[in-house]
Amino acid sequence: MDYKLKNTVSKDAFRYGYLSKKIYPYIKPYWARIILNLIIAIPLGLLDGVVALSLRPYMDLVINGNPSVTYNLLGHNLQLQASFAAIIPIAIVLFAAFQGILKYVSHYLTDWLGQKISNSLKIDLFKKLTSLDPQFYDANSSGLVLTRFLSDPDAASKNIINTLQSFISTIFGIVGLVAVLLYNSWQLAIVGVTVMAIAITPVTFIRKKIKSVSNATMVVGGDMTTNFNETFTGNKIMAAYNLQSAQNKKFEGQIHRQFDLAMSLTKRVGWMSPIMYFICSIGIALVFWYGTHLILTQQLTAGSMMSFVTSLLLLYKPVKNLGNTLTNLQSTFVAMSRVFELFDLVPYIKDEKNALVLNGLRYDINFNNVCFEYEPGLPVLKNINLRVNKNETIALVGNSGGGKSTLVSLIPRFYDVVSGSVEFDGVDIRKYTLESLRNQISFVFQDNFLFSGTIKDNILMGNKNASDEDIQKVLKLAHLDEFVLTLENGIDTYVGERGASLSGGQRQRVAIARAMIKDAPIVILDEATSALDNESEAVVQKALDNLIQNKTVFVIAHRLSTIKNADRIAVINEGELVELGTHDQLMSIDNGKYKHLYEMQFKTQEEIC
Repeated sequence: MDYKLKNTVSKDAFRYGYLSKKIYPYIKPYWARIILNLIIAIPLGLLDGVVALSLRPYMDLVINGNPSVTYNLLGHNLQLQASFAAIIPIAIVLFAAFQGILKYVSHYLTDWLGQKISNSLKIDLFKKLTSLDPQFYDANSSGLVLTRFLSDPDAASKNIINTLQSFISTIFGIVGLVAVLLYNSWQLAIVGVTVMAIAITPVTFIRKKIKSVSNATMVVGGDMTTNFNETFTGNKIMAAYNLQSAQNKKFEGQIHRQFDLAMSLTKRVGWMSPIMYFICSIGIALVFWYGTHLILTQQLTAGSMMSFVTSLLLLYKPVKNLGNTLTNLQSTFVAMSRVFELFDLVPYIKDEKNALVLNGLRYDINFNNVCFEYEPGLPVLKNINLRVNKNETIALVGNSGGGKSTLVSLIPRFYDVVSGSVEFDGVDIRKYTLESLRNQISFVFQDNFLFSGTIKDNILMGNKNASDEDIQKVLKLAHLDEFVLTLENGIDTYVGERGASLSGGQRQRVAIARAMIKDAPIVILDEATSALDNESEAVVQKALDNLIQNKTVFVIAHRLSTIKNADRIAVINEGELVELGTHDQLMSIDNGKYKHLYEMQFKTQEEIC
């Protein structure tokens, strides 16, 4: 399956049976409340018919002045006296109060159920999101991911209960009012119901437009969220390069695009209401014309006519609501289809069946004829063969974009090789469980991500079971102890989103402490000091030296001392391993890649030192 969400379309939007089966497990735990809510919808729909029906005896007894009237109800004669008319207003008030209570209970149940189902969907979707590998995040913008994983579940789950409740209420409202129509005059009922049926027909023609606009709106919404995220995260770059106008222009374009999509749907859906109103007005005109004839020929009483017309006018609202409900239901199914497409995403990186548990490194790590590419046909690594012994430190150097970071990303299986293999002690790492493999590896990156929370929270991510004594030890080894003492709340100081309240060097040392407390046998340092000033770099380097003691270390570095102190240096150029050896060995190669790199980049550092 393609990871790129922008290319994902709602192919299942009209497969109602399929989508109902998919959503059923999320509805099942709340089935009793759903049934209760739908049952409440029945009297809510029927009460309008009761009000309309009550007008017939009121008209016949009060307006026409009859002392009594007799009605045939389901084959039985029912005689009502004039005194019954006094009860009708009171009954209407009581019915309205009863209807208000039912509406409150229904509204509460609808919101409660919608939130519960939405929460269940979001929890499972978040689990799906965390199970996906880095290729998914490479392929999609943050805005699109937020839209698909947060907005669509709300649209799919919250609306479905509300739409079903509205649908049941509307259907029974129509049934009740049609029954009143038939009871008052079956001849007029045929006219009225036929016209109403014609009025609702246009709804069937807008399904595909709703689908296409909904998908396009989702994409634009994702782009807008991405724009917000980029503006927030890249605010300094935006200010430094005076990009405010460009960002504003981009967002303005997205707003206009969203407006055009909304109005496109409005143009196609909005005409339904006036057309339905016009068709219904024709029906009402025909009812008045034919009803007058029936009254004059004494085939219909004035009370029956008033009750009929009232029912017909009341019928317009549920018929119109039915059209809107069907439109909303289609939008809900579109969102639902997008949600369940997310569940269908299968991680590329996953455990094999009966995968082994890795318990440390005994001998070596071997890159065996490794090839890798992010995009088909564009190789990033080409036939890499490299053996790294246990507790050996190997430095990776080479041209920018040559594949150094990609190579170390294969070790924890952030990505899988296209061909060849990465082996621990002669066993392909794909045969190990991901959890046990990654438990053996600690990372320190160039721009280490700190989660919102305290310094302690971020350090304990390396080992949640670490003791306070362990924490104090790594604080000292990471050269954080003195800094922490200057803080009012010590290690319980809140670091802010992405560690924004700390300097670059402080963030690096927190990340080093996190890696230390994990105490994994393999350490990967990816340009861990390249973004720091000299003073911060010196402190961080001391912390790194403590981290890598008695470890198998892969270090991508720009600092000469780190490279010279490595056991061996691997030169990766244009995706190939072109040279391998110690500093002195590589410097002895005439016209060698490392020697050239040293002359161009590292010699100045040595002279300064």
